[in-house]
Amino acid sequence: MAAFDLGPPPRKSGAIKKIVFILLVLAVIAGGYFAFPKFEWKAPEIKLTPDTDVLALKPIEIEVTEQGTGLESLTVTLTTGGTEHALVNDKYDQPVMQKKVTVAVTAKLTGVKEGPAVLRISARDRSLWRFFRGNQTVIEKNLTIDITPPTLELLADDPYVNFGGVGIIAYKPSPDTVKSGVQIGKYFFPGYKGQTKDAGTYLVFFAHPYDVPEEEKAILIATDKAGNTRQMALAYTLKNVKYKKSTIAISDEFIQSKVAPLLTDVAARQKGPKEIFIAVNRALRIENDDKIRTVGQKSADKLLWSGVFSQLTNSKVEANFADARTYIYQGEDIDNAYHLGFDLSVTKRYPVEASNSGVVAFTGDLGIYGNTVIIDHGLGLTTLYGHLSSIDVKEGEPVKQKQIIGKSGETGLAAGDHLHFGVYLNGVAVLPIEWWDEKWIRDNVTPKLEGSTAGEEPSPSPRTARKRRL
Repeated sequence: MAAFDLGPPPRKSGAIKKIVFILLVLAVIAGGYFAFPKFEWKAPEIKLTPDTDVLALKPIEIEVTEQGTGLESLTVTLTTGGTEHALVNDKYDQPVMQKKVTVAVTAKLTGVKEGPAVLRISARDRSLWRFFRGNQTVIEKNLTIDITPPTLELLADDPYVNFGGVGIIAYKPSPDTVKSGVQIGKYFFPGYKGQTKDAGTYLVFFAHPYDVPEEEKAILIATDKAGNTRQMALAYTLKNVKYKKSTIAISDEFIQSKVAPLLTDVAARQKGPKEIFIAVNRALRIENDDKIRTVGQKSADKLLWSGVFSQLTNSKVEANFADARTYIYQGEDIDNAYHLGFDLSVTKRYPVEASNSGVVAFTGDLGIYGNTVIIDHGLGLTTLYGHLSSIDVKEGEPVKQKQIIGKSGETGLAAGDHLHFGVYLNGVAVLPIEWWDEKWIRDNVTPKLEGSTAGEEPSPSPRTARKRRL
């Protein structure tokens, strides 16, 4: 058989060498990256707080974070009317992992006028990546410069406010307002647009709370999107309502039967009677009041009630609003608290009525108040019914005035069968008796509501302010 010589096999060594060379280069690059972190490629991160499209007197915080080689430089410029203003131009000799700066319209920005502007932020790290130029993050944000606060026009006010009670004002802020209301001490009461022909008119129910000094006055505030704020001091005479002081003796039997069961922490129940009482009367009371405040701050933005509120039928007032109570155990003053409502008693398990129309905002156990119902009446106003033995309504259910919502009882910290009735404004306890007073409603509330409903300035009365503008 003849033999055929096919010759030597094709030479592939050149191609193989090329592949090996490429792999070696990649390995060196990869090894170099891991061996030399300065070759990292993750760019700096930039965060603006608030992330807004308006620049005003209130500063914007710029936070730059770097997770690799550290920052090398940071520049911030603001361009308006074709002119660029340098706000930040920093270069760092040493790596910086985080940098915070603020920008705002200040006196240093001479020539800057209100209107459109561009904010440019550039952050570069110290990486040798990108041919030794490093990684760079650039943000350009179109802004509007606005340093003019909104305007305020006071239409109607209250010249007299009870200490611990409520005042009502009507006002008109400029259309650029995003938040308005009355501030007094640590409390804020938001304004609500009325159902009016003039959609720009607002009403606000505000309190001079029982725990705010008498000399402190309320301030009407309007804030726009840029954070610019206009303030107007309210002029009213505070009528000094006298609140009682009382002492209450606490027995071991009361602590064991009424107080201790309110503690959910088993270990806390093992402490002494004094510590148990303080834990409930102080810490649990704060927790419960925070819940009441949360519910009250979710009030409907429309009126859900009308006319005077009703006291529980046939009831007798046993304890008053804002009584300053001192609790005594074995001859020692161990704690203090305000009683933020009226205690109303009739007979055991007496049917409890809704004091006015509204929507049930809360039902259930509320610590020291026991079984509780809270009704929202709109515009920040709520009423609370505590110590109930049973509850006959559900959350979200609309109720009418004098509708039965449950029965009185002695749940929570009640020493006997009664109803704890409280009135709250934006979650702040206020004088209940005003809302039972037909004359007070007629003189203080009705003129504002009628003026709002008509879409006109309320007719002149002792409760109507001369127009004030700011």
